[in-house]
Amino acid sequence: MGHTFNYIIDNQKIQFLFEDAFSSVLNYASQSKIVIITDENIDAHYNNLFTGFHVIKIKSGEINKTQQTVDAIIEQLLAASIGKDVLIVGVGGGVVTDIAGYVASVYKRGTRLGLVPTSLLAMVDAALGGKNGVNVGQYKNMVGTIYQPEFILFDLNFLKSLPISEWENGFAEIIKHACIKDLAMFENLSKHNLADYQNNFNLMSSLIEENVHLKMNVVVEDVFEKKDRKLLNFGHTLGHAIENVYNISHGKAVSIGMVFAVKLSEKITEFDAHSTQKLVKLLEQYQLPTSFEIENDKIIKLLFSDKKRIGNEMHFVLLNELGSAEAKPILLNDLENYINEIMICG
Repeated sequence: MGHTFNYIIDNQKIQFLFEDAFSSVLNYASQSKIVIITDENIDAHYNNLFTGFHVIKIKSGEINKTQQTVDAIIEQLLAASIGKDVLIVGVGGGVVTDIAGYVASVYKRGTRLGLVPTSLLAMVDAALGGKNGVNVGQYKNMVGTIYQPEFILFDLNFLKSLPISEWENGFAEIIKHACIKDLAMFENLSKHNLADYQNNFNLMSSLIEENVHLKMNVVVEDVFEKKDRKLLNFGHTLGHAIENVYNISHGKAVSIGMVFAVKLSEKITEFDAHSTQKLVKLLEQYQLPTSFEIENDKIIKLLFSDKKRIGNEMHFVLLNELGSAEAKPILLNDLENYINEIMICG
């Protein structure tokens, strides 16, 4: 049986409809006032759910997370004379929820927004917190806004069609959350594996909700990433660069980024090497990579254009211990030396 809980951000209530059915979107607007933004993969599997709705489909994949895609959606909205009173509902993984949020925030200077995340990664991370936007070439999430939805609907039936690679993607973000904020979650994950969660609906449902609360509690206190929200970037700074240069999945790139971050933590925060091995073991337990051969010069060049760079420093998320993180400024020259020391040269 589904249940609802709320978070308040900047006096705006966001409803979380957990274990609910997709049809509940009709509680927020009539069908004629809803525009669904989804991708070709979701539409192919679930187009029966979209009968009677105005649907805008985009091509699947991170490569299509661009301003060009956003512009094409806006042109379709204008061509259909869609008014400002529309409810835009993004139904899909992180690419779709990011693009839907961005479109809703700028179309006619802001329309209503709801999100229905369909991938594990989107449910535990990408759809949460109001960040949205697009990539510019190899530079990830360089353009966008922060715009909160009215609701996020979690219909866990969408997970049934999820390929194994997308389960792995999602668990990278779950493990990230455990590393930065929740030692008990880390230890619990260590007792299970991917198959346990895939085959036990209640176990999976509880884990997703736990992650939603963890991330939203951080976001509520720091919407614009001035304090603790920075910690959610653990593994992402190097991970984003690897993801874009080598076109590997987000989860795999973040996994590699987390291993680099803890090895860097050993040098800077005296993070325990035994804990590094515990993280490596856990990532491998969930079928995620823990090493990768890179061309350091390419990665460093892209890394130095990251949003977290300030002057000649980069704010890098490190662990003090499992379940406890902090963002530390590191001089770019030092960071380059650490990458050359820690990462495998291509």
